[in-house]
This record gives sequence, C-alpha cells and structure tokens, in this order.
Amino acid sequence: MANIGSSYRLPEDLKGSILGEIMEIKLLEIAAAKQKLPASSLRKALERAEPVRSLKGSLLRRAPAIIAEIKKASPSAGILREDFNPVQIAREYQKSGAAALSVITEVHHFKGSLENLAAVRWSSRVPLLRKDFLVDSYQILESRCSGADAVLLIAALLDAGSLAKLIEEAGALGMEVLVEVHDEQELKRALAAGATLIGVNNRDLRTFEVSLDVCIKLAPLLPKTLVPVAESGIRQAEDIHKLTAAGYRGFLIGELFMKAPSPGAALSELLSACARTIKKAS
Repeated sequence: MANIGSSYRLPEDLKGSILGEIMEIKLLEIAAAKQKLPASSLRKALERAEPVRSLKGSLLRRAPAIIAEIKKASPSAGILREDFNPVQIAREYQKSGAAALSVITEVHHFKGSLENLAAVRWSSRVPLLRKDFLVDSYQILESRCSGADAVLLIAALLDAGSLAKLIEEAGALGMEVLVEVHDEQELKRALAAGATLIGVNNRDLRTFEVSLDVCIKLAPLLPKTLVPVAESGIRQAEDIHKLTAAGYRGFLIGELFMKAPSPGAALSELLSACARTIKKAS
C-alpha cells in the first residue's frame, strides 16, 4: 500500500485556513497511531472484519436516500449535542429510514472517535461511511478494521495521483469511496482519479460558509453514470426536492438532526415532508 501520509504536503491554498489547522493536528495523529498499532497488525485484524455493505446500492434503493450523520460538534457550530450517544442515535436513524449513516471520527474539532464507529457498526444494519480527513493508506486500513463500509475522501486535500491510489486501495479492501468536491477543478480531479460516488459539499472548507448554489452549479457537470450526493446546508423538504430535480440521489445531513430533541424523529419528519412535497408536485 502507498504510504501517502508520510510525505504528505498540505496544498498551499489551504495553509492558514481552518482546514489547514485541522490537518496539522491530523498528521501528528496519523504518525502516533502508526507507532501504537502498526499497519501489519491492522492487516491481521482484517481477517475478522464484517462483510462490507454497499453504500451505492443503498442510495439507489431509496428516494430520497438520506445519509444521516452522527457528530457531536463542528468547528463552525461548536457542541451540537450534549447528550451524545452514538449507538442510540444510530438506532433512531435506522428505525426512521436512513439509507446510510455517516460517522465523524475526527477527535479535536468534531469530538468523534474510531471507537464510536466501531460501536455503531455492531448496532446497525445500514452502510457506514467514515467521515474524517483521510490522506494516508493507514487510515483506509483502520477504517475497514473499525467497521466502515465506505470512506470519504476530500479532493481539496489530495492531488489526482494520491486520490486515485487511495480509491484503489479502498476498493481492494471492498470499500466504496465518496469523493467530496466543492468546485469544478476538484470535480475534474475526482473524475480523473476514477471516482464513481461524488459528494458535492455546499460548505466551503476554507471559510465554512454554506450555499446550496454550489450543488446547483456543479449538477450539470456530473456524469450520468455517477451517484451524486448533496452535502451540507440541507434544511427542509423543499431543498431536497430542488436538489433531486438537479440530479442528486443522496443527501448527507447532520446538524439539522443532531440539534433536534430526537434525531430519529427529525429524520422521520423530513422524509414525511418530502413525501408530501412529491405528492403535491405530482
């Protein structure tokens, strides 16, 4: 496996940004994790890994297909949920009709962990997406060992060659990859790297500003063979209806649910509102 992280260099345009600050800490974490648990040990643990569930398949079977996110905090919003129980939240989401679950594992800014991912794996039946700042082959291995069925790769962090290598390595482990883009250049890089699942993030990771116009602008550029996912800033059924009309098949939603008294009830309400919107439009 390629050892991208050992020689990783942050893109110049990200230096001094929130994402740049996150990555400085992340690279130290990767180095420490390799010392504590070598990649050779992770490869042995793969023998006990559960079979992979298909994220793409689950997204194609549902309409709308909601990837419901589990996260305690974010750099822009702070603590989202004090009574944070990832297993309980996962059960609520699953019962309420989530197509998949996104589990944020970044420790310092999002208050997540790989332990949360592993715990959710044992209590869920839908595909799990590990959402973090992944730039190293080691992280792909630990994702599989911790129960992820798919991983998120951020195009802004990786050149085309590194992105292609990580997509290939994830595929060799049976996992799918959701490649996140924010603009046309990142989309071109993702497509050149062989991405088949594209997540268009309405949030600019350099400034953390959000606009649904990002998804609308990039929609005509997405090949019909892809499964496109809209991320961030989705608040209501009308947003999903608008994005569905633009061609999106999946919708990754976190803060809307995590701030609600019951995340599962909030998901149910949104899906019911979507059904009413569709019926009204027809």
